[in-house]
Amino acid sequence: MSALFLGVAGVLAGRGGRRWLGRLPRGALVRAGWCEVAVACAWVVTALREPPWWWMPLSLLVGWGGVLLGACDLRVHRLPDALTLPAYPVVAVLLGLAAAHRPGVVLGSVAGLGLFGGTYWVVRLVAPTSMGAGDVKLAGVLGMVVGSVSVQSVLAVMVAAALLTLVGVLSRRTRAVAHGPALLLPSWLVTLGWP
Repeated sequence: MSALFLGVAGVLAGRGGRRWLGRLPRGALVRAGWCEVAVACAWVVTALREPPWWWMPLSLLVGWGGVLLGACDLRVHRLPDALTLPAYPVVAVLLGLAAAHRPGVVLGSVAGLGLFGGTYWVVRLVAPTSMGAGDVKLAGVLGMVVGSVSVQSVLAVMVAAALLTLVGVLSRRTRAVAHGPALLLPSWLVTLGWP
């Protein structure tokens, strides 16, 4: 697909997503232009990377969802269930498509879900104030995507997310820092860089 086509589609997808986010019961109002430009950039970069047709929808979805979830988390420190929960079946279908072309995708996806989602779930149980429930739900679905690339990638994304959040805490001098963007950016970069 051409970068120009995906750039225009990204603007439209970002606009629709931003409006939808503003209407969700636990969503957020985001200033016009931010989601449009960010999704368009993510989709153009994906097009320039030229992934196989069976992987491109997953990379586009992670880019689109990452922008919307990141914007919401930055604005109101919340990752709405209306975005995180439907992502599970959608990602499962897209990974099924990828599995037909690349062996090991399903096993890696299940391992990633268990490792990423399970680790965040344990942290939430042990120290509930240190991690939101939305982060746990997001970690599970991102674990499916990143795990389909490799289990080592899941570990790398977890470390990167922790470091990015630490940088956010130190730079803001507050404990209330959105963790979602720190999860989403390295996860999207992994989907962008594979296969």
